[in-house]
Amino acid sequence: MSVGRKIKDKSLKAVDFFCGGGGMSCGMQKAGVKIIAGIDHESTCKETYETNIKGAQFIQADVFELQEKDLQQQLNLKQNDDGLILIGCSPCQFWSIINTNKAKSEKSKNLLIEFERFVKYFRPGYVVVENVPGVLRKKKESGLEAFIDWLEAEGYQVHFEIHNTNDYGVPQNRKRFTLVANRINDEKIFPIKDEGERLTVRDVIGVSNGFKKIKPGQKDVTDFMHSVANLSDVCKERLTYVEKDGGNRLGFAHIPHLQLKCFIGRDNCFKDTFGRLWWDKPAGTITTKFYSISNGRFVHPEEDRALSLREGAVLQTFPRDYKFIAKSNGAIARLIGNAVPPEYAKRIGQAIKKSHNAI
Repeated sequence: MSVGRKIKDKSLKAVDFFCGGGGMSCGMQKAGVKIIAGIDHESTCKETYETNIKGAQFIQADVFELQEKDLQQQLNLKQNDDGLILIGCSPCQFWSIINTNKAKSEKSKNLLIEFERFVKYFRPGYVVVENVPGVLRKKKESGLEAFIDWLEAEGYQVHFEIHNTNDYGVPQNRKRFTLVANRINDEKIFPIKDEGERLTVRDVIGVSNGFKKIKPGQKDVTDFMHSVANLSDVCKERLTYVEKDGGNRLGFAHIPHLQLKCFIGRDNCFKDTFGRLWWDKPAGTITTKFYSISNGRFVHPEEDRALSLREGAVLQTFPRDYKFIAKSNGAIARLIGNAVPPEYAKRIGQAIKKSHNAI
């Protein structure tokens, strides 16, 4: 590493591994980073990614089978490119604290190690990794410890920490492991944090933000997608007893025909189930199941329904005109919930750009 040298070309470009529907690529583009390509093995991401991430190539590939030299040739990449960012936001079910089928997600546990293979080959100026906090708690098993050791041995300055995205312009409490590595100078790069008040649910959804009141089962065929799941009659009745602005299932827990059998005598657990968001607090983590009232605190603060697709998307900080294309509302919800919040990605990109321009 040559500290203090001047770089004539200040442009930055990135390849986004495990790109999904494009949350990270979207945010990086907003920060002024050119996205060369997004790579994902899921064909269901392709149309959404290509529609929104203009100028980028979508490569459908399994990272376990993709070879470094093939990617180099396909994208005309150079090794040791100071202006190249390699981004790896791998699916992370295996390391998540959320109950998942570990056998089903077994393959995902080695994705970080596969990404490391490309970093070692290309040795880019910058590396970004975003994942669940579990990869840090299990840093030896996840391969993170060895990866950080290699980066530091190669002269990279490595920042890694668990961040709450609410500190970075995202109206939800979403804790994520983030690593930013830089071999261009001696500066550790941190995502750019908010200095003022944090955003809340009220700042992005509701009638004042252009979300008209709707009922369960509403289907919005426009690109705005203010569509919401339907509810059974008993669930509709349950929600009438859930207090507005932050209430939970305890509102109907003592009404025999409404109480869920699995919660009889268990009032103190899983209180977020059938829970409403608070207007003046950030949302909880927007998961792939935000479309369902029984999978977390995903009930609208005052309307008796779940969040709509577009409400989930704006809570994830996707632009209001971002187009999600999939065969079902459930598939669209997965694209939204699995994404890196674009605003958080932008803050990472802005920090890298600021550091790079200072050289």
